[in-house]
Amino acid sequence: MRLTHFGHSCVLVELNGSKILFDPGNFSHGFEGVTGLDAILVTHQHPDHADPERLPALVDANPDAALYSDPQTAAKLGGRWNAVRAGEHFSIGEVQVTGAGGEHAIIHPDLPMIDNTAFLLGDAVNPAQFMHPGDSLVVPEQTVDVLALPAAAPWLKIWEAVDYLRAVAPRVAVPIHQGILREEASGIFYGRYSDMAPAGTEFRVLDEESDVEIA
Repeated sequence: MRLTHFGHSCVLVELNGSKILFDPGNFSHGFEGVTGLDAILVTHQHPDHADPERLPALVDANPDAALYSDPQTAAKLGGRWNAVRAGEHFSIGEVQVTGAGGEHAIIHPDLPMIDNTAFLLGDAVNPAQFMHPGDSLVVPEQTVDVLALPAAAPWLKIWEAVDYLRAVAPRVAVPIHQGILREEASGIFYGRYSDMAPAGTEFRVLDEESDVEIA
């Protein structure tokens, strides 16, 4: 597996011969010139996960990419976008994809809930080699190898993220959704996660636009 982080929640996952891009949003930079994608996956409709200004050009530059998202975003974007619900399975090349969750984390009780589909990538033997939860804290029934961990958000307390990390207990955790953090504040969050991660979990910070291979 090779991961490239374009900031915030936008992650390129190269796995089993396929290139899959998650959540190209307006807090992320550098994904604009990416071509040769096999799929683009969007967890939910918020612009920091699906940039309405740059997403159409990205889709046009990758005409052969399969397009998947939560049901509300698929309905909103139309065209080639396919809705994915919790429990549904499909394949991208040799990669098996599983939908999980279904709802965005609660921001405030007065705000309407929206769809959020978490995605698990893997194969028949290990269906959760990588997990991107979007803006949710869904704990899958599968054992997760590499977790993209939401690090900071208006809907998230640090203790909730630590408990989520412990509940999933991945072999490797990489922080995402940190676009609202100033760089000088990131250590407050990353240090807590590293110190409080469950035994056996390696916490790895991905520098933006750097390729990281995870064996």
